[in-house]
Amino acid sequence: MYSHIFSRRALALGASLLCLSMSTWAQQQDAVAASVSEPGQSEKLGKVVLTGNPLRSQELAQPSNVLEGDALILRRGSTLGETLEGLPGLSSSYFGPNSNRPTIRGLDGDRVRMLSNSGASVDASSLSFDHAVPLDPLVIDRIEVLRGAAALLYGGNAIGGVVNTIDNRIPRQAQVGLSGASELRLGGAAAERNGAIVLEGGDKRLVWHADASARRADDLRVPSFTADGVTAQSVRNSASDSHGGALGASLLFANGYAGLSVDDSRNNYGVTVEPDVTVQMQRQRLSAAGEWRVDAQGSPQASGALLQRLTWSMGSTRYEHREVEGTGAVGTVFKSTGKDLRIELAHAPLGSLQGVVGLQWEDSDFSALGAEALVPSTSTRNGAVFVLEQFSSGPLALSAGARLESVRVDSRGDEASTGEEARFGAATRHSFSPHSLSLGGSYKLLGEAGGSKSATSKGLNLTANLNSTERAPMFYELHANGVHVASGAFERGDAHLRTESALGLDLGLVWQGSQQMLRLNVFRTKFSRYIALDATGVQIETDGQSLPEYAFKSVPALMQGFELEGRFDLPELLAGVQLSLTAQLDGVRGENRETGEALPRLAPLRASLGLDAQQGLWSGRFELRMAARQDRVPALDSPTAGYGLVKLSLARQFRLADVDGLWYLKLDNLGNKLAYSASSVATIRDLSPLPGRSVHTGVQVRF
Repeated sequence: MYSHIFSRRALALGASLLCLSMSTWAQQQDAVAASVSEPGQSEKLGKVVLTGNPLRSQELAQPSNVLEGDALILRRGSTLGETLEGLPGLSSSYFGPNSNRPTIRGLDGDRVRMLSNSGASVDASSLSFDHAVPLDPLVIDRIEVLRGAAALLYGGNAIGGVVNTIDNRIPRQAQVGLSGASELRLGGAAAERNGAIVLEGGDKRLVWHADASARRADDLRVPSFTADGVTAQSVRNSASDSHGGALGASLLFANGYAGLSVDDSRNNYGVTVEPDVTVQMQRQRLSAAGEWRVDAQGSPQASGALLQRLTWSMGSTRYEHREVEGTGAVGTVFKSTGKDLRIELAHAPLGSLQGVVGLQWEDSDFSALGAEALVPSTSTRNGAVFVLEQFSSGPLALSAGARLESVRVDSRGDEASTGEEARFGAATRHSFSPHSLSLGGSYKLLGEAGGSKSATSKGLNLTANLNSTERAPMFYELHANGVHVASGAFERGDAHLRTESALGLDLGLVWQGSQQMLRLNVFRTKFSRYIALDATGVQIETDGQSLPEYAFKSVPALMQGFELEGRFDLPELLAGVQLSLTAQLDGVRGENRETGEALPRLAPLRASLGLDAQQGLWSGRFELRMAARQDRVPALDSPTAGYGLVKLSLARQFRLADVDGLWYLKLDNLGNKLAYSASSVATIRDLSPLPGRSVHTGVQVRF
């Protein structure tokens, strides 16, 4: 029902909102940056997380991480998955150096919601492990990660969590004169040559943004290994060449802003599992966003206004992905087009109660034509309404919310497969009505209670979150029928699948001192219907080869684990040298409750130990990352050996005239340890070890 209504009116509504935002004349914009803290502090507890937190409260019941500023620069990798790898509960579906999608608490694919400025990121990365996410970490200002069920605000596809990349392509703040940043990165295990530049200018009424980035990399160098009887010191067919850019502008008003941006991203990269295949990927997106607020001090109508803030965003995306054979012939073409609209309305406080209601609409069309088209052309329509309310009193904060969705998946069947063997049958339509409920809370056991403006106030805080979540099956889970080269299997969908259903509980305990922080989260998610891709035991003969058959089916499953992290400032041993110790331990276990078999691609027990030192403008870090042997694997998989990797980094801030800068040097895998990722699909794991010993240097300047 919601999809049908929204599909007719979404663009008209978005245009109306743009006119509404532009109708109020202004002098300056609200300080949205109040939630953004100083560079270099991004991994410490205490940030106001905007993703999944439209009420912008200081305490968030769900565990979260924020990367920005110098911390993001020093951690940034060539892909989003590599950038986030190693954070508590986060790993990546490592498919070589080019295709790394974040994995959260053992859940990957369409159980992790990928967002760009809180809007949908339309691509084909969830369909196959060898499909890259079309986001360049070089031009991202901030990354927010919510672990656990964030489906209340972003749908069932966030049942594992949310990764939101935030940039300033639609500016939200007044700008006086010209400013910008430029970064150059060289080296690494793939001999990368990376560069990016961002320029921004304007005044108190009109602000503009422009950025451009490029990256080239050779085949990834790794410690000597043997695969398929061949010994090598590099990962075959793993080179890449990418570039992109964007333009954006906003009009600023006393009570908000309205803006537009357009961006283009292109990436040509090799597919390791197919030594003669190169992917040519391209994505263009047109985005619009705005906000209108009631100004309690400057508006005479504010005292009786029910609406406090209206925020909206919309976008239109075109994505194309060509798999090119070594001869130059195009094997398979994946195309996806999508439109999305999101509206949030925050009402005025009703005593101690504040809340937000919202609408979301998404419309996407997908097609895959060619030799590896294992799914038919499909259209997916998704509409949703949601509400979130929060109550605060003294040391106690409670929240409750609900979301109702309407999802329609239309398959064109074999009508688009002219001249090809019929595999998908007649055109079909499937409709689903997922719903999600959430209860959360935080209680300050020790320290300042209520009224504190600081998110980093000292004390002991307890958090809890209970979620009941449903996810509609994806089109490939319903309609797959063909060879999936990336997983080395013949996959079959099930058109009779029902919604995936889970009940999750997350408990957290956070202690924040003046020089210490300790955080513990334990979680348990019980699936009554988990859509699993399981082996059937049947071998399928196709094109002269015999492949195991895997089928999508609903099974009862259980995911549970913990995350422990801490930071402690050490006594000053040398004059002017500040030392701090960081430590982390996390683990996740998942099993099919029907058979007792382990769920696939789970990261093992992991630990890390870091020592940070800072003296004046200089800073350095020593880090040891360890992973245990992963031997809890499905019957047709094999265990992954444990490892320990040593990393070092050195950085210096500097200032030349009106230019601020940061120079850094990173040394990774100093022991040149041969290591493999347990969260990789089995077909790629032995072909692509983790990077070997490397040196990476770069410089960023800001003016």
